Amino acid sequence: MEANMDLLHDAGIRATHWLQESFQGSQEWFLFISFAADLRNAFFVLFPIWFHCSEAVGVRLIWVAVIGDWLNLIFKWILFGERPYWWVHETDYYRNMSAPAIQQFPLTCETGPGSPSGHAMGAAGVYYVMVTALLSAATGKKQSKTLKYWMCLPAPHRVLWMVLWTGFWAVQVCVCLSRVFIAAHFPHQVIVGVISGMAVAKSFQHIHFIYSASLRRYLGITFFLFSFALGFYLLLRVVNVDLLWTLEKARKWCAHPEWVHIDTTPFASLIRNLGILFGMGLALNSHMYLESCRGKQGQQLPFRLGCIVTSLLVLHLFDAFKPPSHMQLLFYLLSFCKSAAVPLATVGLIPYCISQLLTTQDKKAA
Repeated sequence: MEANMDLLHDAGIRATHWLQESFQGSQEWFLFISFAADLRNAFFVLFPIWFHCSEAVGVRLIWVAVIGDWLNLIFKWILFGERPYWWVHETDYYRNMSAPAIQQFPLTCETGPGSPSGHAMGAAGVYYVMVTALLSAATGKKQSKTLKYWMCLPAPHRVLWMVLWTGFWAVQVCVCLSRVFIAAHFPHQVIVGVISGMAVAKSFQHIHFIYSASLRRYLGITFFLFSFALGFYLLLRVVNVDLLWTLEKARKWCAHPEWVHIDTTPFASLIRNLGILFGMGLALNSHMYLESCRGKQGQQLPFRLGCIVTSLLVLHLFDAFKPPSHMQLLFYLLSFCKSAAVPLATVGLIPYCISQLLTTQDKKAA
């Protein structure tokens, strides 16, 4: 089994080496793709746009991103996946030969286990939600990828179907190549990530309670996700299995210590997801949301556009705030609050303020 994995890892190292040699001038593009595919952009950019265009899609996007990233954490802890940038230095596979030279980049030194790829899984899940939502809106039907379904579509819808799914796969290929290029993942890890992300997104097409979940249910699920992850970690610690074994490898083999960031650690992603889900539950069950998005103005185009533009500007300011990393407990606390503020602002506070502003203007005009 170990020999087979060594062969698989060697093939991945050689793929990374070939990409870095063949596309050396494209490193800025690959780094941009890795940055753009980060789930943070799904929360800070895509979510405000989709929520104020279609609330159901925005809610589904959040659930797919959060649950998908949580499952990614659990899978990583179970699979113990290596990462190319440290495996190439630690393996005995190259003891009788020279190892391929692998470059590192500012986004290379992720600190969690490598399998499956979180970027690939997140991008596949989020973009699957968006593509199926666009096609459902255009055709008025539930989406299917069967040939029979495609043949039954009118010609314009067939073209749209092909364009959107071609775009979807183009994005996935770019994300996968980017993660392999920067030596953050092996090829098999990004492939597993794409398949897993699509599976999570597909599953949420059949889960309907998320559109009317109470605050109590949001709190219960948030508590369950935290308890399961923490319990799993502590249980394995009891039997001398350290699920944070990758932190030492990252610090040891990263070319530049400043490239190792606390926000790439497993618990940082867990806290971020818990904050997003907690904030979403508070926002959707708040008086501000009911007064604004569910009120008269909630269906008006100026209101929705105002919410989108203002949300993007405010969340950009939120994203610029970086919790101090030298104190872990404070970092996690502020990260949770920052994440919770994203849906609270997008769904509750900003729509409420815009609604009050438009109401005041209407009264003055009358």
